[in-house]
This record gives sequence, structure tokens and C-alpha cells, in this order.
Amino acid sequence: MAIKEGQAAPDFCLAGSDGGQHRLTDYTGSKLIIYFYPRDNTPGCTKESCAFAAMHEQLLQMNVKLLGISKDSLASHDKFINQFKLPFTLLSDPDISMMEEYQAWGEKKMYGKSGIGCIRSTVLIDEQGIVIKHWPKVTKAAEHPQQVLDFLTNG
Repeated sequence: MAIKEGQAAPDFCLAGSDGGQHRLTDYTGSKLIIYFYPRDNTPGCTKESCAFAAMHEQLLQMNVKLLGISKDSLASHDKFINQFKLPFTLLSDPDISMMEEYQAWGEKKMYGKSGIGCIRSTVLIDEQGIVIKHWPKVTKAAEHPQQVLDFLTNG
């Protein structure tokens, strides 16, 4: 299924760093930001996650929940959360099922070389599970969270 703005977001069920299982329906009634990132504790991923962390309280006041997703283990997520004091849940997608469903896994270029991996991307979902906005290829990880916040506040 392709991610299309105006259509229902694909359901998922993944283990979270908070010890729970997370499904899309758990977030009915709130907007949900899902950002996909390649790897815990790498420079771009750290900058992006810390930028989201810096605006987390503002997002909560807007009734917006936030989830970060990579194929890293929950143990890796725990270290990442503790090291950078991330105030939100990270989900582990070790078999890349959700990343594939959300078009966040595939061919990408890095430093001029092609490979297969996680495509840094973000999906904003409304209170009923409909995709409001899809950023299919985030290129500036540190600046992207502000783009998402700007979209939320200005439309």
C-alpha cells in the first residue's frame, strides 16, 4: 500500500521502548507524528531525535503524539533514549514490516553509493488515522522537526 495524503494510514503493531505494544488505533483522538530514521546514536538521527525532543512538550499541548521508528533493538533504543533524554517512545521494527508498509525502506543513495536501507521520512496522521502529510525523503535531519511543527501550526 502506498502512503497517500488523504487516505487511511496502514495499521501496525510494534514493540515500544516503554514496554508496550503499539498500534495505530492506540492513537485515535490525537494527531500522530511517525518519523522513520536509519539508526540510533548516529549523527543525523541524533540531531533529528533531539530536535523532536526539544519540541515534545509543545506537541503534547497541541494533542500531537510522537513515535520514532528504526529497526534497532529495544535495548539499543533504551541506550539512545537514556543518553539523549528523549521524552517519547521509540518503536523497534526489526523485520522492517512497518517501514516497508510506510515506504520508509528501499533504495537510497548515501555518499554517492546506492544501497537498501531505511529512508528517513515522516508521516503525520490525523485523529481518525488519515494521513495528513507525508515527507517521503527527509534530507536535512536537524531542520526537519521544525518543518513538521511549522506545518502543524500553519497548515
